[in-house]
Amino acid sequence: MSTWSPRRRWVRWLIVAAAVIIVAGIAGPFVYIHLLSSKAPAQLSLKPTAIPSSGATAATPSATPSARAAGSSALSGTYTVGSGSEVQYRVKEVLLGQSQTAVGVSQSVTGTMVISSTTATAATFSVPMQTIKSDKSQRDAQFDGRIMDVASYPTGTFTLTKPISLAPLPATGTVRTYTATGLLALHGQSHSVTFALQAERTGTGIKVAGQINVSFAEWGIGNPSFGGFVTTEDHGLLEFLLVLGRS
Repeated sequence: MSTWSPRRRWVRWLIVAAAVIIVAGIAGPFVYIHLLSSKAPAQLSLKPTAIPSSGATAATPSATPSARAAGSSALSGTYTVGSGSEVQYRVKEVLLGQSQTAVGVSQSVTGTMVISSTTATAATFSVPMQTIKSDKSQRDAQFDGRIMDVASYPTGTFTLTKPISLAPLPATGTVRTYTATGLLALHGQSHSVTFALQAERTGTGIKVAGQINVSFAEWGIGNPSFGGFVTTEDHGLLEFLLVLGRS
């Protein structure tokens, strides 16, 4: 018996070690994602920031013709992206069987929007792709390299191609939903996109938020999945929040 005891002990230790490895392989990603990894930023959206006052000059459906004209004139002009603006990508991914949401953020957004009377007639916005960062340097390296190739395609842009009617003009602090159509340029390719956006008239300008669904294949973007460790959906969301002030 004594000659077999060491062997049996080794077998028992090997079984225990194998079980520990299996448990670690399952529990490790869970602990990392749900306990140690930072929580994904919330989706970008608007909430009313002010209650329209009785003295507001913005036009409403019941406003007089003179009030509507005054409101239209007050809103006309060129608006420039300012502080507080940001862009995010949001992609659902699975790391060794555990689901999480990958989010990359940039606050280096530039651009302008032109409003004439009650219509947004032109708009162009851009972001340097290398400024988009997530909470993981490894993910950012993949994003900058094989996925988006930011060295070859350094800028993402959106250009409005269809005017947006804003009539009737909302009161200050009121969030309304509109439909926008334009060209989204990513990864060296441009495609027409149509999407819903939120807009809010503020005391000093306009805030705009929304999201665009991006199918990776349509823009020639390689699927972000990496080997057998990380798998992702074949699309993601491009989210934006623009704080626009009069130029």
